[in-house]
Amino acid sequence: MSNAQWVITVGEGTCGIAAGAPEVTELLRKRFPEAEFKSVGCVGMCHREVMVEIADGEGKTYMWGNLNKKNLPKVIRFHRGEAALPKELLIRSSEHPEVEGGEYLTRQTRIALRNVGQLNPTSMAQYKARGGYAAIEKIIKNGMTPEDVIEEVKISKIRGRGGAGFPTATKWGFARGAPGDLKYLVCNGDEGDPGAFMDRSLLEGDPHSVLEGMLVAAYAIGASKGYAYIRAEYPLALKYFGMALEDARQAGYLGHNILGSHFDFDVKIKEGAGAFVCGEETALLASIEGDRGMPRLRPPFPAIKGLFGKPTIINNVETLANLPWIINNGGASYAAIGTEKSTGTKVFALAGAIARGGLVEVPMGVTIRHVLEKIGGGSATKRPLKAVQMGGPSGGCIPEHMFDTLIEYESINATGAIMGSGGMIVVDSKTCMVDLAKYFLQFTQNESCGKCTFCRIGTLRMKEILTRICDGEATLEEVDTLEEVARTVRTATLCGLGQTVANPVLTTLKYFRHEYIAHVQEKRCPSGVCKALIHHTIQNDKCSGCSICQRYCPVKAITGTVKQPDTWVIDQQVCINCGMCAEVCNPDAILAA
Repeated sequence: MSNAQWVITVGEGTCGIAAGAPEVTELLRKRFPEAEFKSVGCVGMCHREVMVEIADGEGKTYMWGNLNKKNLPKVIRFHRGEAALPKELLIRSSEHPEVEGGEYLTRQTRIALRNVGQLNPTSMAQYKARGGYAAIEKIIKNGMTPEDVIEEVKISKIRGRGGAGFPTATKWGFARGAPGDLKYLVCNGDEGDPGAFMDRSLLEGDPHSVLEGMLVAAYAIGASKGYAYIRAEYPLALKYFGMALEDARQAGYLGHNILGSHFDFDVKIKEGAGAFVCGEETALLASIEGDRGMPRLRPPFPAIKGLFGKPTIINNVETLANLPWIINNGGASYAAIGTEKSTGTKVFALAGAIARGGLVEVPMGVTIRHVLEKIGGGSATKRPLKAVQMGGPSGGCIPEHMFDTLIEYESINATGAIMGSGGMIVVDSKTCMVDLAKYFLQFTQNESCGKCTFCRIGTLRMKEILTRICDGEATLEEVDTLEEVARTVRTATLCGLGQTVANPVLTTLKYFRHEYIAHVQEKRCPSGVCKALIHHTIQNDKCSGCSICQRYCPVKAITGTVKQPDTWVIDQQVCINCGMCAEVCNPDAILAA
């Protein structure tokens, strides 16, 4: 079979590159020099990178995962007819429907991610071949007024995907009706939540859809200037979005008199410096203006008085990526997906103790359990799942017994968590919820801009109390003080960050108060995590005498004779309770208590 008929597609988003995609591509090019190679963004199956799809020109396709230089020869020999099918590497195939590795994708409904992993993000031609820029052409060539566009988005009932969930059309209406000849449209790509990479994937894998979404929004509100605020830590996203801007200008989709109309609009990129608080819209605007990123008192809201004092709309990357689909398919089609108050789909980033980490896009209204178990594959550690942190550092922990909660704004808010931008950090039974709350408070305390006293001092005091609890030095009164400070910070702070920063504390206190009590009253960490409250001992009746714990102990605290279980002990005077022994050994043989 001629290699010229073959098409080899390689996932080369940030996760693919980090996993070794360039080396895999180089080797494939050497083995199949006449094949056509395509580079695409991350399809979302980060747990299977490096991913390659090979089409042989006769209708047979094979998607491979977890490739590296060591196992790639198996795939090459199979395609040359020299070896059997390496099923352990196969995700899906037209020839082998019995392989079920592709259910991660088939159980999703992709609108925002519709093109990610399906096209070369640097090719405007490929984007147009998949219906790209048809939405802005429909708006202009069919003579739709800005009010018509806003009405279509209103029918869709889409709510902002950046976290707050405010109705997009309502927000646009404020700016549309605001007086002034100059208005701004800002794309918020300042994705700062630990474990979140939804915006990065869209900007890397389908930048033109985000740009077309900006065009739709700008036309609707009457904006002539736009900014794309993208984190400097996303070099590939910055590169590809910059290329999309240049291609769009040359094609007449940016600049003056777009598509022969009276619509003028152009976009500049502003690189964010990595301040978490700049995800808050007024702090983001201050950063664009060249000031320190600090929130402003509202009202006036940015839709009335925003960037450089002009009416401004800030939309999240995911919100913008949905807009071309809504215009092309109709707002009613979007509203038909999801629930009455939370329509459409939502993209989530699965991270932590989850078997299939990556990006998923599901209809609003499915359960948390469906996402984590049916798509995410459940626990990666084989230990029971304990909770999921939704909404990032300013979100909240939802316990496993509430995983049947529907994914919709009101239902998630009722748990004490928030939808946020879409991060889901999954934790298992070995996670200490007090320690987890301390971790998030450490992050938000570091990221507080310091403008607001309640946030600046309140986060510090909460972190100090959490540290004392983890060290076994706190009292029950301090647990009550922690809750009081958390509620005060939530009600008295200035911006959205400060108003939600206490959520990890309040939700862990609500659902896992027994762990706080154990730390304080019993001087015990139930999960065996807090070093000051545990010590490790070897259960000789469950020990095999293999000596692996001794080999991994960094302070040589473990002694014994190989194959003689009864001889193994841990010197408590030397042990630093790092937990390495429990990690490498049979978990039943090492007791942390």
